Amino acid sequence: MDLRVLGYVIAIAEEGSISGAARRLHLTQPTLSRQLRELERRLGVDLFARAGRGLVPTAAGEALLRRAVTVLGEAEAALDDVRLAAQGRTGRVTVAFAGSGINGALGDALGRLRHHLPDVDLRLVEMFDDAEMSAGVLDGSIDVAVQRLPVRDARLATRVWTREPLTLFLPSAHPLAATREPAPVSVLGDVPLVLWPRESAPHSHDEILALCHHAGIVPRIGARGRSVQTILALVAAGFGAAVMTDSYRVLRREGVTPRRLVGTTTTLHLVWRAAEPSALLTRFLAVLTPADPAQPRTNR
Repeated sequence: MDLRVLGYVIAIAEEGSISGAARRLHLTQPTLSRQLRELERRLGVDLFARAGRGLVPTAAGEALLRRAVTVLGEAEAALDDVRLAAQGRTGRVTVAFAGSGINGALGDALGRLRHHLPDVDLRLVEMFDDAEMSAGVLDGSIDVAVQRLPVRDARLATRVWTREPLTLFLPSAHPLAATREPAPVSVLGDVPLVLWPRESAPHSHDEILALCHHAGIVPRIGARGRSVQTILALVAAGFGAAVMTDSYRVLRREGVTPRRLVGTTTTLHLVWRAAEPSALLTRFLAVLTPADPAQPRTNR
């Protein structure tokens, strides 16, 4: 059934006459009368009856009107959905992140995303391995990864999103925690370190050891932990100090004092598939980086 015909039935019922409905629809009266007769012939029922000088719906007409209002409303909603999808305002985006992302730039951006893209289904997936994140982007299970070291692959596009310093998280009772002024990297030789196991966070593990190497320090390993909560608990218990991104200070773990490390920085990247991005992904990335972002590049 042509949806326009349902609109004709609604107009006739609301106007109470074919002539009034024809004027409203910008049709000739004979054209509208012919459309109504054809519909009644197909259905085998009368949809309207005369009442004085006007028309009123029959019981069959009332049944059709109830359905017609619903069907036309759904059709208009479907068209709205198509328009919004084409504009990149609806759909689903899956974002992979590590703790340093959600506690820092990504956490700050969630409010913007909710405000600018309220109808987008945002799925957040916490991951710890950079290679696993990049692999998820490549296989399509992840749309955007917020990660520190993307895999070098021509199929991936990356954008430097934020940079932040590294911070030494110390037991509050340790002498180095007596001041919160930024500390030189050389202090890493004065305290045992609580590290991630390399197999669970290879980039973070290697980044810390590289800091020690460049400073001429042979690190002492006090303990290892597989989650931020475990690492901070080990620090608070006095097993040593942990080097992590500065954004983790928002966790404010009791018994732990943060001191930034002078001259250090770590980078968060946005990573997505380099093939032509969808309208939704383009809009999503624009909301994440509203202020003149650097041009994306392809990893090679």
